[in-house]
Amino acid sequence: MARLLVIVPTLNERENLPDLAAAILGQPVGAELLVVDDNSPDGTGVVADELAARDARIHVLHRPERLGIGSAYVAGFQHALADGYDRVVTMDADWSHDPAYLAALVAPSERVDLVVGSRYLHGISVVNWSLARLALSSAGNAYVRMITRLPLRDCTSGFQCIRTDALRRIRLEHIHTNGYSFLVEVKYRLARRGCSMVEVPIV
Repeated sequence: MARLLVIVPTLNERENLPDLAAAILGQPVGAELLVVDDNSPDGTGVVADELAARDARIHVLHRPERLGIGSAYVAGFQHALADGYDRVVTMDADWSHDPAYLAALVAPSERVDLVVGSRYLHGISVVNWSLARLALSSAGNAYVRMITRLPLRDCTSGFQCIRTDALRRIRLEHIHTNGYSFLVEVKYRLARRGCSMVEVPIV
């Protein structure tokens, strides 16, 4: 069976993490969880260690300070490559990405290098966003598609599944971005290496 690692960067997610971890590990995809914590002042790292002590499927990577979501994912990717995982999933810790979609996200990765959880595949599937935030996200995606020519509707999605053999092809040490633009750069580098990609709908 392919080994799957879900990477969740955290900063002050103490309240969310226990239920999120249980929801991730409860999905029928055989996932393990890596929490990458940037020394959260609220003690998220301590909670993560407590969860890991009770469940061998949970792993924790502690970083000394807030270093950015991009570098957190790079650290997680490097962990996955070093430990021989076959797939990685990136997702947020604030429940904006529902673990219930994991099975639909992971299934196509048997034949596709990148599977993106898309909010814009069939119209707009977003709830609890202001009109201004929705307009900014939609315009941002249109701009990214125009510049990069990525064959995706949701280029800025952070909920995605990537085959680790594809990750090896993009040379993680060459990634330049560290904020949420990191999510675009990874997709762009995968596309430039000829990696296959597909979207699945999420809300």
